[in-house]
Amino acid sequence: MSAAATGSSASCRFAHYFVVCGLDTETGLEPDDGPGEGFEQSPIRRSFKSKVLVHYPENTDRNPFNKDAVNMLCMPRGLSFHTQADKLDPQFHSFTIAFDDGTRSYGFVHTFYEKVTSPQINTAMQTLYQMHHVEHHSPSSASSPSTSSASSPSTSSMDSLASSLDESDAESLAGVSGCLGCVGSFDPARDTLYVSKALCLITPLPFLQASRHFLAQLHQAVTSETAPPLPLESYIHNILYEVPLPPPGRSLRFHGVQGPILCQRPGPGELPLGEYPLGDAFSLLGVENMVKLLTCALLETQVLLYSQDYQRLMTVAEGISTLLFPFQWQHIYLPIVSTPLHHLLDAPVPFLMGIQRRDGAQRSSLHLPHEANLCFVDIDNHCVEAPEDLPPFPDKTELIQDISEVLLQFGIPPQGGGTTKLITTSPASPRLSSLVLEDLMEDRRNGNLGGEELAVLERLQALAKRCGGGKISDGGKMLGHVFEEEEEELKAAKLNIQLREVFAVRFAAMFGRYEEFVIHSALDLDSWLSNREGTISFDKSSFLSAQPAAHLQFFSRFLETSMFSSFVDGKVISRWADREPLQQLFDSRLERERLYDGGDGESCSCPYRKCTALFESAQAIEHRLLKADHTAIHPHLLDMRIGQGRHHPGYFPKLQAEVLSQAQNTNKWSGRVTASRRSEPRRTTDHSGVDNELRQKHTFVRKTLRHSKLLNTSPQVVTETHREFVDGLLSECRLKTKRMLMERMGKESAELGQGEANITGLQENTLIHGLCDLLERTWGHGLQIKQGKSALWSHLLHYQAAQGKTEAPAESPGSNGSEQKTFDDGTLLLRRSLIQDMRFIQTMSDGLSDVGQARAWIHLALEKKMLSQHLKELLSNQELLRQLYKPYAFLLYEEEREQFLFHLLSLNTVDYLCFTRVFTSICIPYRVVIVPMKKLSIAMATVNPWVCVSGEMGDSGVRQIPKNTQEVFFQVCILYSEITATHTVQGCCNSGLCFFYFQCKNLGRLSTLQLGQENSGLLAKCLIDCVMVYNEITGHIYKFPCGRWLGKGVGDGSLERVLIGQLVSPGAEEDAGKLTGTPPELASPSQSVRTVLGSLGSRSRMLSVEVQEDMREAANNLVKHFHKPEQEKGNLTVLLCGEGGLVLSLEKFLLHGFRSTRLFQRNVFVWDFVEKAVVSMETADQMGDLHGSTLTKSPPCDSLCRYVTAINASPRNIGKEGKFQLFVCLGIRDRLLSRWLPLLAECPLTARTYEDGALLRDRAAVHSLSRILHTLNEFTITLEMALVKGVDI
Repeated sequence: MSAAATGSSASCRFAHYFVVCGLDTETGLEPDDGPGEGFEQSPIRRSFKSKVLVHYPENTDRNPFNKDAVNMLCMPRGLSFHTQADKLDPQFHSFTIAFDDGTRSYGFVHTFYEKVTSPQINTAMQTLYQMHHVEHHSPSSASSPSTSSASSPSTSSMDSLASSLDESDAESLAGVSGCLGCVGSFDPARDTLYVSKALCLITPLPFLQASRHFLAQLHQAVTSETAPPLPLESYIHNILYEVPLPPPGRSLRFHGVQGPILCQRPGPGELPLGEYPLGDAFSLLGVENMVKLLTCALLETQVLLYSQDYQRLMTVAEGISTLLFPFQWQHIYLPIVSTPLHHLLDAPVPFLMGIQRRDGAQRSSLHLPHEANLCFVDIDNHCVEAPEDLPPFPDKTELIQDISEVLLQFGIPPQGGGTTKLITTSPASPRLSSLVLEDLMEDRRNGNLGGEELAVLERLQALAKRCGGGKISDGGKMLGHVFEEEEEELKAAKLNIQLREVFAVRFAAMFGRYEEFVIHSALDLDSWLSNREGTISFDKSSFLSAQPAAHLQFFSRFLETSMFSSFVDGKVISRWADREPLQQLFDSRLERERLYDGGDGESCSCPYRKCTALFESAQAIEHRLLKADHTAIHPHLLDMRIGQGRHHPGYFPKLQAEVLSQAQNTNKWSGRVTASRRSEPRRTTDHSGVDNELRQKHTFVRKTLRHSKLLNTSPQVVTETHREFVDGLLSECRLKTKRMLMERMGKESAELGQGEANITGLQENTLIHGLCDLLERTWGHGLQIKQGKSALWSHLLHYQAAQGKTEAPAESPGSNGSEQKTFDDGTLLLRRSLIQDMRFIQTMSDGLSDVGQARAWIHLALEKKMLSQHLKELLSNQELLRQLYKPYAFLLYEEEREQFLFHLLSLNTVDYLCFTRVFTSICIPYRVVIVPMKKLSIAMATVNPWVCVSGEMGDSGVRQIPKNTQEVFFQVCILYSEITATHTVQGCCNSGLCFFYFQCKNLGRLSTLQLGQENSGLLAKCLIDCVMVYNEITGHIYKFPCGRWLGKGVGDGSLERVLIGQLVSPGAEEDAGKLTGTPPELASPSQSVRTVLGSLGSRSRMLSVEVQEDMREAANNLVKHFHKPEQEKGNLTVLLCGEGGLVLSLEKFLLHGFRSTRLFQRNVFVWDFVEKAVVSMETADQMGDLHGSTLTKSPPCDSLCRYVTAINASPRNIGKEGKFQLFVCLGIRDRLLSRWLPLLAECPLTARTYEDGALLRDRAAVHSLSRILHTLNEFTITLEMALVKGVDI
């Protein structure tokens, strides 16, 4: 058979490669240069470089052989030397190699110790030991031990030291023999030197048990005193070229050196093959920790596994990988990271990696640049350190209960903390199946056994009869023990599939309706691929709205992951190309469940559903393992030279390359091999033409980092790899900021009434969390000096220390070392610097960790629109950067760094309240500025005003400003803190402006402000333009428009006003000067009404259509408010009392069509009409005029009179406009407003007050308005205390 044919058929073979790694006697000993390989260790304890000695075949087309990577993964710690005094038990571990197309191969390694026969190696080891003894035991080295440890000689220095040994060192060398027998000693005269050697089998699928048994039998044949029946080349050739992959849903038996080996493969409707023992993983970590680890993997945090045993690393990594079904890990996946690859720990991307724990090493000794979003799994100590703020897995309690029940059925404690035996492959007996004789007899009946094989069968039958089912005479091992081992493997396989089914059913319940939310917007695959970045493929908001509230934290973050995006992309691409196998399997399982459920469409919100298919799934795999469906070709003699490869017990022979480099095409076997290959489908599904090409293009776009490059340790490739990380960070920053802008702008336009909001507050928090994670990973790339777990906060602390004491500590809220700007009106704007923001975060709370402080600082800078500027200042210290970071770090690439900051600068175009709404318990200093009309500003010097500021989290209480007082002291209690301090509140009157400071608990986004005065002083009235409130920490400025008089005898006689606030500026420095003086007048409810009433001659010209439309729009905004998710709702007070609110719209409705002003003197107020109407009703009722009319005394009429009386009796001096506002708010709260309006329309006073064309006299218009207001009765309206204070109803 040709080499081309060999390569083309490799994809359907059981194994791709057979590899031997070990000591190359020609090149000699080369020390391993990795960290931790100190020269203070005895040479017998050091690691040396290993090499791939042979591998067969030379190459395959689809899976090219990566020599360096395989060598590094076969022997991650290099060569290991032992003597006869050490344990020489063989060890087993496995590894995986991912290819650039997303497929994987699995390597299974049997490591054993072989006696060193090379005199050169023995001599070299002796020389190294003598050098080590001289350096560490001579008097000079004893007097200065640091010298020898610091010298760390290289190979050349060791050669020079060996050549310099002369007679003067004889005395020292004579002492070497005195150390014989101690740990790490070596004397060739007394000790036998052994070196590690690895046998490796690389397969396309994770056939863990079969590969382990094959390699163990191969090694047993090597160590046996008797030669195997056939040369080892026959068995290796057989598994490489003549054993096919088992067909899906079938089992296959093939033969090793000592006996039959069974493997199986799941069917099309079953979960993919997964032989790594999940029971071991759950036994080591426990159910709680495994669910936590799975949650971290699903949310694509960085996962680092830590254990002394390589196989434990693989078991946990592969276990988590299989539990992700139907999703797939999209990032770096290296369960075993050898020492030369430790630079990948700097990778600023999600990863799942594992490193070996050195003997005696502690967790604290690890230098990990990324810890803010790292899940650290200490397998040996049964501990999982998850990142902060990790959301719980949906229905976590019920899931843990289900898993625990399965584990208990198999005798495994759910709490974990157990130990699994290290997989050692001591000389094992053949894996004799309980059905082996029956299977062999079946082969005999089918004509598959030749004469020699029949003789072997007969001898085996005779042996079984003599043993009576008891023992094998030579091995001395009970057959019962063999069967017990098989039973354990069957038990592990059944446990695996049942645990995986529990998770698969959970994911099916969580994403059972995902197809309904997939958006198919592209016409063809090519257009979809070309516009991938700007295409929304999944309706996240609608999906989240269908989830239980308790699960939203997890789902909102999971929907942002690459694995979910890839999953959705696969669904979109399936319109034009074949579906991915995992997605096809998941969809078919969902379809089957829908049929069983009777087409119930509410599965998305159904309660937790237990897995009911555990028995069936376990039964299928049990059937395949107990009875082989197919038998592969038996090993046979090859056409090879006689005499080579002669058996030497304990030594792996030199194999004949010519018979193993390619398959031998003999007539005896070719037909059966071909038949096996014909029955085996191809490994990957082919796609036709352009579809396949575009799918491959999509795959490479999705996986920008080639996995093969990660395993290359050459300095040039390492530099290129980190350069790709740099480009990836920049691209990710661009995409994240673009996404945040698009989503935030969509929310703002919805708040302005221009469209529906497409993001909830939860999603916004998720995006900001992703930005924090991105900044942490960026600052952690190439970091070599770090304080604490946060890379960003560590840099900030170093910057703070470098700045020294250039800024004085804060003395007061108004003079805290911040930059100050003074404007023409005397108003001060304080700009807090980077250091000042850091100091505030540091004093904000003692409960925040380093990671929490970094996130708080990012939230604050983002809300202040200072994030880009602060980071630019942080990066300006180039000397500090070079000190903290390695040369390949992202922050040392100047051009990319500037682009990164530019993308962050774009976030200044939108407003965030992320700091205000997340850190709700902190104490915030506020500054209030009362701005009078300029012509009457002198009046502010004579009044005695007070304010009460209210926000979404509470109010400040009444803050009195004593007349002519420059300083007032407030006692402020900081919530959730034991600190009580006295803060100075500075107040002054300058050019008519009155401004002062106060400090209180965070009020959140400000909504209303109560402004009043005590009606004392020479001129106890003033015309207020507006009130400005400035948040000293976030820099937000709120404007509360007024435009009305405050005082008796002017306007409506109000001594107290409730003002509605608007966020004017988020504190951008470039706009601060424009918005801190007297701001441009904005339309406010009262100003709009005054405009309407200022020219009574235009009343008749007010279009009734416009008034009715405004009324409908105000009511519609309230309805939409209550139908939005909780996180998306705006301020209800603004919708009721603000511009375009219900109060203003109803006031316009009642003002439409007035006859004249004579009835109400000079000023016209709607409240005057309401009062007169109520008096008219009460008077008419007392005189009996209402008898027989529609206004007969009724509950609506009683309530109307009672509410108006109560409002007038209120001790608050809120004026006529304030009373009407209170009237409307109470009426809509208590579901009475829709019943009061017809009463006002039918009142006799209405006909005398309004023109014929007035809306209040139009029955249809009144009826329509009543119906609109009646629709609001289904909602529960809660009013702010500032609106209803003092009214006892």
